[in-house]
Amino acid sequence: MNGTDRRTAAACPRPAVRDSLHTPVRVVDLDLDEPSGLRSPGGLGAGAPDGRVLALVRLHGHPLGLVTATGAAGHSAELRRALVDAAHRELRVPALSTATPAARPGRAGRARVPAGPVTVSVVVATHNRAGMLRSCLDSLLRNGYPRFEVVVVDNAPADDSAERLIRDRYRSRVRYLREPVAGLARAHNTGLAAVTGEIVAFTDDDTLADPDWIGALARTFAEDERIGCVTGLILPAELDTPAQAALEHHGGFAKGFAARTWTLADRLGDRLADPLFPFAAGRFGSGANMAFRTAPLRALGGFDPATGTGTPARGGDDLLAFFRILVAGHALAYVPDAIIWHRHRRTMDALPAQAFGYGAGFGAYLVAALHHEPAMLPALLRRLPSGLRYAAHRARTRPDPGGAGRRPTRRLARLELQGLLYGPLGYARSVHLVRALARTPAGRTG
Repeated sequence: MNGTDRRTAAACPRPAVRDSLHTPVRVVDLDLDEPSGLRSPGGLGAGAPDGRVLALVRLHGHPLGLVTATGAAGHSAELRRALVDAAHRELRVPALSTATPAARPGRAGRARVPAGPVTVSVVVATHNRAGMLRSCLDSLLRNGYPRFEVVVVDNAPADDSAERLIRDRYRSRVRYLREPVAGLARAHNTGLAAVTGEIVAFTDDDTLADPDWIGALARTFAEDERIGCVTGLILPAELDTPAQAALEHHGGFAKGFAARTWTLADRLGDRLADPLFPFAAGRFGSGANMAFRTAPLRALGGFDPATGTGTPARGGDDLLAFFRILVAGHALAYVPDAIIWHRHRRTMDALPAQAFGYGAGFGAYLVAALHHEPAMLPALLRRLPSGLRYAAHRARTRPDPGGAGRRPTRRLARLELQGLLYGPLGYARSVHLVRALARTPAGRTG
């Protein structure tokens, strides 16, 4: 393992998860500019955590990596020192600026945007989770970006709890829309049709937005007019249960701490790192943390309604959008400064369906990609053999959690493979349902 590999491993959350499959882990946020304080995901005060702690380490607001330490009740100062020591030992930490704290570009400063910022519209799709939605919206409304709107799309709700929440708590700050037909892509399209911003960002109701999330997305678009899509870092908001730890070890959502930009012109270089580029769109990011220039996304027709959670395809809507943005000639950027904290499902009985859905969504996405961009078929066929060998190698060399974690992780991997094989059939079923719905009066007018 070379020096770069060691730094990457140190910045990855999986070692902490491997050691904590049966031990709750408190997740905190630590900026080395402010080592005397720890914060909870989403920008709230963390109090005095004890036991095992996983910390996102930042410098001047920029995320560097993840470290762990163990603290005892009533000894928060010792815990903070242990986390700072671990950061300097395990991560590449640039020298602290000699500027005064007021002059350093910390989180509050980074949230400020130069004159004339664009409007960012944030779409939050929700489905029967009003409690989580409330926490998500509270975190969004704490953002420091000066020009943004929040649109909630209630997807096939069982009751009016989300609508009442918006009406009673966020009446003047959040718009409420209802999409009666189940499907995350449909919900996103309903929001896309209604937004007014030049940039449209998407997250889910089971997330917490970092205070600078919107600002980081907007800055990235402003830096390069070629960029049509920006994704960001997704970290666990909590690791309280074995199920949450198992999901994080299985892969989680994090894509690392290095910023990257892709275009189709990069395909030769990326084939050396990933032979399935640009078809392995999952490496670009995830739907819980993605933003697009509104006009190009609308020009593509938005999201394919035959994909996404809530359809037989089970997912793939985000991956397809990433792929089509690239094929349309835009650049796609991954920016770790744009942070979303995800609240993983807490119970083991939720994981099998989730793992199967990940595989099914990817299989559905591959078929949908060729359906929308048939000219890319020769490129896929050329990449498929080496891509499958590469994927098999990665599966064999994935760190083993050991002990009791081995069986659930291997089971999740098998279910994901089964889902991958099902995905094309799921997409075909979903396309049939979309066409059938379009023939009904409600489908033609909805």
